[in-house]
Amino acid sequence: MCDLLRDCLASIQSNTLDIQIIVVDSASEDNTVQMVKSEFPHVLLLPQAENIGFTRGNNIGFEAATGRYHLLLNPDTVILDNALERMVAYLDAHPDVGIVGPHTLNTDGTHQSTRRRFPTPALAFFESTWLQKFAPRSMLDRFYVRDIPDDAIAEVDWVQGSALMARRDVYAQIGGLDTGFVMFSEELDWCKRAKDAGWRVVYLGDTRIIHHGGASTGQVVAHKHIYFQASKLRYFRKHHGVGVAWALRLFLLASYLWQIGIEGLKGLLGSKRDLRRERIRAYWQVIRSGLKVT
Repeated sequence: MCDLLRDCLASIQSNTLDIQIIVVDSASEDNTVQMVKSEFPHVLLLPQAENIGFTRGNNIGFEAATGRYHLLLNPDTVILDNALERMVAYLDAHPDVGIVGPHTLNTDGTHQSTRRRFPTPALAFFESTWLQKFAPRSMLDRFYVRDIPDDAIAEVDWVQGSALMARRDVYAQIGGLDTGFVMFSEELDWCKRAKDAGWRVVYLGDTRIIHHGGASTGQVVAHKHIYFQASKLRYFRKHHGVGVAWALRLFLLASYLWQIGIEGLKGLLGSKRDLRRERIRAYWQVIRSGLKVT
């Protein structure tokens, strides 16, 4: 992560804006803190004594920030060309827009999907579950905003938190990220609250960054499943009610039981047995967690 953060900070420095750069270090175990101190002494470094998670870390950065716009940026990203200037210029020219997100590219330069519309309760039973391949095409096209070109500028419902610029006024009005989301869906919830407060969210397809992806969220597979699904349940409880959240919880737990059965059968038939055992262990940990609705 240290080398990725170095590249990220170097790309930020290449812009022409007068900016404040804040790094919240969540008890990293490499030499990240030392690297920032020695190579980027102008950066406001806020090292934490423990791993505080994505949402708490960003909120600490929010509290320390003094600019009129706040940029949430993952450490495994690289700003391309004049992306920061373009985002600032767009917000300057559109005072009713509260949040913008750039066109994000994978490491190999291919498109990375980061624009979305709000998920419906029906979509929740398909998206990121084993049923996704059976979902109506129109449902997925709507959610992933496939009706606009990747290089378009368009209003959307939410953008991915790996690179998201928001007005300070948005933060002042709705507060920071909900720390009930340890990881995943926190930017979805934040954009939903911003839109409910009257702000627009816009995807800037002509503004590009690279997001290497996964490096800043790497963790045990089971934990990733638990955090993802628990955050999904929290979002639907907050914005669609307890009934929807509990129905979704029961469905997800049943889905993981079903997947354990399928993986066990494949293992008995001799198909990639080590992989099957690993998946069964991960899915069983998800079931043991209970996927509590918070």
